[in-house]
Amino acid sequence: MNEFESRRISFFEQMSDNSLAIFSSSDEKVRNNDSEYRFRQSSDFLYLSGLNEPDACLVLVKTEDAQKSILFNRAKDRLEEIWHGYRLGQKAAVSDLYFDQAYQIDELLEKLPLLLNGIDTIYFPIFQDEKLEIVLKEVMTEMRGDKRKGVIAPHQFIDSLPILHEMRLIKSEAEIALLSEAAEISAAGHIRAMQACRPGMWEYQLQSEVEYEFAQQGTRDIAYNSIVAGGENACILHYTNNNRQLRDGQLVLIDAGAEYQGYAGDITRTFPVNGHFSEHQAMLYQLVLDIQVRAISQVRPGATLFDINQNVIKQMVDGLIELGIMEGDPDELIAQEAYKDFYMHGIGHYLGLDVHDVGEYGTKDNPRLLEPGMVVTIEPGLYISHDADVDDVWKKIGIRIEDDVLVTESGGDVLTADVPKSINEIEALMADA
Repeated sequence: MNEFESRRISFFEQMSDNSLAIFSSSDEKVRNNDSEYRFRQSSDFLYLSGLNEPDACLVLVKTEDAQKSILFNRAKDRLEEIWHGYRLGQKAAVSDLYFDQAYQIDELLEKLPLLLNGIDTIYFPIFQDEKLEIVLKEVMTEMRGDKRKGVIAPHQFIDSLPILHEMRLIKSEAEIALLSEAAEISAAGHIRAMQACRPGMWEYQLQSEVEYEFAQQGTRDIAYNSIVAGGENACILHYTNNNRQLRDGQLVLIDAGAEYQGYAGDITRTFPVNGHFSEHQAMLYQLVLDIQVRAISQVRPGATLFDINQNVIKQMVDGLIELGIMEGDPDELIAQEAYKDFYMHGIGHYLGLDVHDVGEYGTKDNPRLLEPGMVVTIEPGLYISHDADVDDVWKKIGIRIEDDVLVTESGGDVLTADVPKSINEIEALMADA
């Protein structure tokens, strides 16, 4: 729990004197009628608090003399706990989560004006949390109305997200350990899928094999909705219907990741349903694999995802020309963005508590430099739909290969290396199964 306390201290260090920061938890969300979806905490709130319960607010107060962390959360309630499960309560918030004070969430509107009186600045996620903004509006209106009674309301409002998201971008040793575990669990799921896959299976059946293995390895949570896309479905980048039958001779693309203690794994592998790549499938697959391996080798401090992606585009266009799928001058094709018919997304993204994690990427003219402690995905893809203007032998094939890479002082450490991705390794694994 000292991990969460140290994060709050780091946030305190970036607050101005005589200020208050406030963050709220996620709410339970209704699935239908009186049934809720399984609760998932706000990543920002979880990062600072360690609390995995709804109906909570975290308040940080910094004055010239002291700094104080306060949690408002649900009260202990024996009947509610019989029906719906354990609640942390206020005593445990102090003893277990290292808050200085804890109050019941029902006391927030009473306590917050007292905490804000005389405070100059409020930090909160502007335009991000409508419910919290309603609370702050109510409190500020009350305080401004009481100024003749000597109440002094805050007069400066600062968005807390840039500070918090910059903190989240660079992972601590504890976070790297959790991300490594999420990566290993995710890898086991993909290996199981390769071993279980057979022509005639349905996409959702293969999905169940992946997610079953996640549970067997220690987590019931997924980092995002799993993609299991056979044949041309792989040309739909975020395909999640997973309701088609897998056919002999097709490739299947699986993009799935486990979530372990809030941290995401994110792996994509593409392999033949019947265990054997056809000649043309192998040619396309090898092109994507060569591109991915080279891109991973370029991950290091001082590199940028933008520059890596530009190199990927150049290698992709050269490879497609060599295969006869594109024609023309490579530089002109790149300038015209003709490659976007086949490769329309970027090379990767940050990874952490969110699968598409927070943090600034910079601009095209001034891209963000990679730093040790960042975790990124490297995921080139090649997608040739049924209506592409190419020879029929290439059509209805979608390939993506994705790994999670930790930026270290000396380069990139692939956290998801356990999953085979060479043609020989995949075919051997599937044959052994």
